[in-house]
Amino acid sequence: MPDTTRRRPLGHLVRRILPLAGLSLLLSACSLVRIDNPQNAWDPRGPIAERLDGLFWMVFWIAVGVFVVVQGAIIFAVVKFRDRPGRAMPKQVHGNAKLEITWTLIPALILAAVAVPTVRGVFDLTRCDSGALQVNITGHQWWFEYDYPDYGITTANVMVIPVDTPVCASMTSEDVIHSFWVPALNGKRYLIPGQTTVLPLEASEAGEYWAQCGEFCGLSHALMRARVVALPPDEFDAWVADQQTYPAEPEPGTPAFEGLQIFQQRGCAACHGVNYGPDSEFTNLLAPDAFNGPELTKFATRDVFAGAYLPRDGETRREALAAWLANPPDVKPGSFMPNLGLTQEEIDKLIEWLETLK
Repeated sequence: MPDTTRRRPLGHLVRRILPLAGLSLLLSACSLVRIDNPQNAWDPRGPIAERLDGLFWMVFWIAVGVFVVVQGAIIFAVVKFRDRPGRAMPKQVHGNAKLEITWTLIPALILAAVAVPTVRGVFDLTRCDSGALQVNITGHQWWFEYDYPDYGITTANVMVIPVDTPVCASMTSEDVIHSFWVPALNGKRYLIPGQTTVLPLEASEAGEYWAQCGEFCGLSHALMRARVVALPPDEFDAWVADQQTYPAEPEPGTPAFEGLQIFQQRGCAACHGVNYGPDSEFTNLLAPDAFNGPELTKFATRDVFAGAYLPRDGETRREALAAWLANPPDVKPGSFMPNLGLTQEEIDKLIEWLETLK
């Protein structure tokens, strides 16, 4: 008996699957555009980001208008000039100089309307005002270092700036190419070894803005994060004054003091600097050729560490520190901070000491 089973052609299946796939892609993209997303370019919080947002929406609506006109013309032509029995060939417009000049000029004018504000914005938003607050940013695998030359402050992971104040970030990298991106304040900008790039920043309201390395830089690229904290001017001045002080030395015989000794004995001081002041025997000054880990002097004043990756959601600071000190590469793949095989007692004492660095 011949097989009379009806088989649907491949094209029929493709025509059914493609619309469903497109709809799924559209819905998944829409689910990511949430106003409460901490890395959200749709919610500008400063004049620079607002300008970028305005430029985006201008180009977007121009593109929407072009799309509607072009698709409308296609649909009109398909319907009006569709083939019918006995219908003559439609009048051809090939060689019509007026029409060809018109539909050449219109795209040129549209491109000019887009190009002028775009090019002007590229130049305006990649240079700093002369009176801007200077912050030097250095990218490391996998964390950001911040240096305030006007105040003599060096910190890591958390960049603190005053509200309604232009900030000039001069950026470079110590190892590979990174990219500093604070979606709420500005676009991305490369950090390149041996070069200095400039990124202006300004926040119009107080708050914490999440940042991220935007250029693949190694195993922990996805976990190379940062925070930009914008404070009212008086609170920023108080932060500066606090950062310019030295932490108190732990009392001998206390768990914190024993933690400091573990820090010195276990080789942690080979990578991390701690400054108790010029007259303290515990001040650790790194050699110029030493591996540069984050500065720990004011460690306890930061709400995040390990490249702003820890603490994770639902994790206390102490729990995150315990997990990190027990096995850094397990918590953050590719971490240059090794597993020192610390005992739980040593970890507890190190945490006691770290919490005194404020």
